[in-house]
Amino acid sequence: MAISNVAIANRALQKLGAKRISSLDQDTPNARSMNAAFERVRDAELRRYDWSFAIKRDSIAADGDDPVWGDYNRYSLPNDFIRLLRDDESGAAVDWKIEGIYILSKDAAPLEIKYIARIEDPNYYDPLFVEAFAGRLALECAKEITDSTSDKESVKDDYKADIAEARRVGAIEKAAQEFPEDPWLAARY
Repeated sequence: MAISNVAIANRALQKLGAKRISSLDQDTPNARSMNAAFERVRDAELRRYDWSFAIKRDSIAADGDDPVWGDYNRYSLPNDFIRLLRDDESGAAVDWKIEGIYILSKDAAPLEIKYIARIEDPNYYDPLFVEAFAGRLALECAKEITDSTSDKESVKDDYKADIAEARRVGAIEKAAQEFPEDPWLAARY
């Protein structure tokens, strides 16, 4: 089933018990509120969690210009970059720095990265992301649309439940965590 940005905004309005819209460009208070917050809230929600549908890999060439000082190679961030995932396939932390629109690393080119990408086509969204995004959008616009703090609290509780469900089902990826060896147990071997 195809989904649209308007459908997501209408889901947010439904959570608020507000009148739905036919377009984000519609000249109504609800449409103006949703349109003003939509992209900002979407990008923030993508950045907030490791949504599995938004994870991408890229191999990027060195920029060619070295930083003004320091022994680093400079790499331009991809255009759809939201957040760098700070591990490699082995689970080890990587030694990269983000400065402005560049990644600085002592690694030789090409630099292989895994990152959260800005996904603008809602047809690629996980259904649980749609619910969480609509909930966050409702939360951000609640005061402006309903002028009720109790509605905002209700939507906040729904949003937390949506995020918990996404984690439980696996729409939000979390790498397996390796716990440090307990010295007391190790001494027994």
